[in-house]
Amino acid sequence: MAVSGATKQTFDVVILGASGFTGKHVLQETLKFLNTFNSVAIAGRDPSKLAQTLQWATRPNPPPPIPIIAADTADPSSLRALCGQTRLLLNCVGPFRRHGEPVVSACVEAGCDYLDITGEAEFMGRVERTYHERALKKGSLVVSACGFDSVPAELGFLFHSREWVEGYVPNRVEGYLSVESEKRVVGNFGTFESAVLAVADLKQMEGLRATRVRPVIPGPPPKGEIIQHQKKIGLWGVTLPSADATLVGKTLSILTENPDGLTGLNESAEVVEKRKAFWSSVKPAHFGVKVGSKSVLLMFGYIMIGIIIGLLGRISFGRWLLLKYPSIFSLGVFSKNGPSEEEIASASFKMWFVGHGFRNERLAAQGNTKPDMEIITRVMGPEMGYVTTPIILVQCALILHTQRNNLPKGGVYPPGIIFGPTDLQERLQQNGMSFDVISKSTLSS
Repeated sequence: MAVSGATKQTFDVVILGASGFTGKHVLQETLKFLNTFNSVAIAGRDPSKLAQTLQWATRPNPPPPIPIIAADTADPSSLRALCGQTRLLLNCVGPFRRHGEPVVSACVEAGCDYLDITGEAEFMGRVERTYHERALKKGSLVVSACGFDSVPAELGFLFHSREWVEGYVPNRVEGYLSVESEKRVVGNFGTFESAVLAVADLKQMEGLRATRVRPVIPGPPPKGEIIQHQKKIGLWGVTLPSADATLVGKTLSILTENPDGLTGLNESAEVVEKRKAFWSSVKPAHFGVKVGSKSVLLMFGYIMIGIIIGLLGRISFGRWLLLKYPSIFSLGVFSKNGPSEEEIASASFKMWFVGHGFRNERLAAQGNTKPDMEIITRVMGPEMGYVTTPIILVQCALILHTQRNNLPKGGVYPPGIIFGPTDLQERLQQNGMSFDVISKSTLSS
């Protein structure tokens, strides 16, 4: 039976926001690994709701004796007390633009590690600017986007990049995300809210991207086409304004300054060599993500939703309308009720990585030469928000729990640079995801 109230115990992991839409599925996934985590607790504003969630997560069996801790993102003292009781905090409370920074601040000051599931680029940029140096000093490792945003894109890009062997040189990689389901799946309101709030921060994010150290990528930059058709995978694609490309770019930027990756807290010689070998096989490329569909009409529907959010999201009244009536303005794609358990169970995703480049460095050096090599890879998995995201977050947490000495002492980083050289890909493959090479071929001139 759960124990309410704060406790003096130090926990291996605490899930903050465990009673939320995604948080309850993170709890359910975490419970599968109680034999690995020595101690787990859950936290949030309403202990009674957390107790009900714990019962839901273990049905039809009785819940294990997991402590329940009252904590509120609007109450800094409760967050400080919470972070002083754990080695690792999993934050599931969004929108992170509104609620995330006090949690990061408390974790950094307590010196505990932090993972979250956000895909909000503005929040991640703000956290890096504000807390990176302090986190380095305090030994707090802060890694955002440890869910569907943006681990499939980051690990998928790294997996794809390492296929460019035998002197091949990549130039650009386009990710095509397609969602498949036997039922019509309604998106979570929290995801829609994050997208609406992000519109106001677009100009700021453009300035941040311009200040990054950019890797040298041979060959011409990709064309900015609105809609693309990839015959080999049978999909139309339209640019998806997600954090995926930003985080891949950040990982490549860090790698440009640190070609061997980041040094671990207390790595063995074997782990150091493995890390260096991994990063030496990664080649930079231009990267973008598109939402994909077999229907070109659906592409125009996505464009229409993007235009609606882009226009109304620029003004406060427009944002109020969008958040008040999400189903209307998203053409039924998002709802405050979220998807049903049946919709979640029926859904899956595929993310295709279509890469173009050159057969050798000599051709790549000729800036006006068209790419003559194509590699296609794919990442697949179950439903994105409530199945894949908890799987990824919990596996990242398990790596932090069992391999902490192999990871940097502290700092604010994207998931790719932290988890790329670990066994995260293998762990995800053992838990319902797959990474596959589809084809390698030369292109006709």
